Amino acid sequence: MYRTSTCGELRLSDAGKEVTLAGWVQRSRKMGGMTFVDLRDRYGITQLVFNEADDATLCGDANKLGREYCIQVNGIVSERQSKNSKIPTGDIEIIAKGLKVLSPSLTPPFTIEDNTDGGDDLRMKYRYLDLRREAVRKNLELRHRMTILIRNFLDSQKFMEVETPILIGSTPEGARDFVVPSRMNPGQFYALPQSPQTLKQLLMVAGFDRYFQIAKCFRDEDLRADRQPEFTQIDCEMSFVDQDDVINLFEEMARHLFREIRGVELPKLEQMTWHEAMKRFGSDKPDLRFGMEFVELMDDLKGTGSFSVFDEAAYIGGIVVPGCADYSRKQLNELTDFVKRPQVGAHGLVFIKYNADGTVKSSIDKFYTAEQLQKVKETTGAKDGDLVLILSGDNANKTRIQLCSLRLEMGDRLGLRDKNVFKCLWIVDFPLFEWSDEEQRLMATHHPFTMPNPDDIPLLDEHPEQVRAKAYDFVCNGIEVGGGSLRIHDTQLQEKMFEVLGFTPERAEAQFGFLMNAFKYGAPPHAGLAFGLDRFVSILAGLDSIRDCIAFPKNNSGRDVMLDAPSMIDQKQLDELEIKLDLKL
Repeated sequence: MYRTSTCGELRLSDAGKEVTLAGWVQRSRKMGGMTFVDLRDRYGITQLVFNEADDATLCGDANKLGREYCIQVNGIVSERQSKNSKIPTGDIEIIAKGLKVLSPSLTPPFTIEDNTDGGDDLRMKYRYLDLRREAVRKNLELRHRMTILIRNFLDSQKFMEVETPILIGSTPEGARDFVVPSRMNPGQFYALPQSPQTLKQLLMVAGFDRYFQIAKCFRDEDLRADRQPEFTQIDCEMSFVDQDDVINLFEEMARHLFREIRGVELPKLEQMTWHEAMKRFGSDKPDLRFGMEFVELMDDLKGTGSFSVFDEAAYIGGIVVPGCADYSRKQLNELTDFVKRPQVGAHGLVFIKYNADGTVKSSIDKFYTAEQLQKVKETTGAKDGDLVLILSGDNANKTRIQLCSLRLEMGDRLGLRDKNVFKCLWIVDFPLFEWSDEEQRLMATHHPFTMPNPDDIPLLDEHPEQVRAKAYDFVCNGIEVGGGSLRIHDTQLQEKMFEVLGFTPERAEAQFGFLMNAFKYGAPPHAGLAFGLDRFVSILAGLDSIRDCIAFPKNNSGRDVMLDAPSMIDQKQLDELEIKLDLKL
């Protein structure tokens, strides 16, 4: 037996017991004739004591131990004279009687402490060492606990867990697929699933009624912030339900997770339409932890002064930043530079300071009278001491999105986005379609199987851009955690959807004929939802990035620097696949 106890379980009540522990050397220190070693495993840290007076040879062996040596120790549990209240085992220590080095260690490339000196790339290269740190390990433990809670909750609601295939056919409507060549079918390719969407719909046709899966999904996208090429979904589908049924059930699941993981009781969640969210916050995932709602200022500023930028604008909107009228010119220039960054894309920023003494200072003083600026104060609800920041543009939605970036930046600067505060809501009534500049056509906002709002179906022919979707997103703290929709289960309506999206009947049949045919055999009304497990865990763990709750994540270039993947493969493998490379270097 390598151990009788873990390094996290012994207490004062165990004093006098003879025990055997195994783990890694966290640190060691020599004080006079005594050597103290902190032994670590997954469960905690226990202090070992080696006394030169009792056993000089054993103490000499302990002095040779380096950081991260894997060792086995046996000894007697004893009460510590100088107790350590910072660890659960801080009342005891082990008076060592025997030591065995199970495996020596090189000096680690970074310190394996919560506050490590290792940078991201170095820690990702040696991720197996990074995972030894408690700060990282506890995220994986939380992830494990969440998946158990989810499985048990869904099982109690009569959901059945069904695994769907990883090698499927390519359906490139949406994100780009990862493709896998087939040796047995030369020139043909599988795709890795972006989600099990069509497969879970087929399970509904098959009568499974309630399905879920903790599913791996893959998207070959350019990696923006907090995105991984492979990620995990809590994927769910239900038959014979409407939108309220889905929302109520999964709101209860979210409430269960917040209660069990964080001890937070979520209230009944607000449902906000997509149109209202964009108007008030410039985002379909608004952060409700703080105010600064948008105020439209077209009536106050367009055509009422001599400022051509506003006179030519299709939208003028502002936010009130409480108590920031004392912002310096340097701080305001920083904000102007922020909104001009390519990621935001605004041309400039207008400010109005309503100073605490009642005076007004603005970057548009010379274009508007004091009375007009006072009118803006009334419209925005600003008070003395507040700062109003204003953006304008020739595209209302685009300008609102820019103003959203500015709002979130101010929320960060003022410390208003507390990770221990949780504000969740549902966004509903999304547009069914959105225009793609890249494709120069309408694309499905969610996916091609989303049910149109029945009231809007007559608009599909002439005004598809006005059609609302029976879709819903679960949003927490400005992050889209999950989303879903009612699905089309009528073959004719699905064909109409493909037609609006620009599919020829032949292309629709080639890509989705299996689903269309299935619908001809008594498809039930069905709906579903998928939560991003990585993102959900990161929110409940209070993390800045989903990478910190994934065991072996990729870097921002989609590379696994530990495994050095992706990499070239042998010519022999290419020959077997009948693939010839023609790289454009």
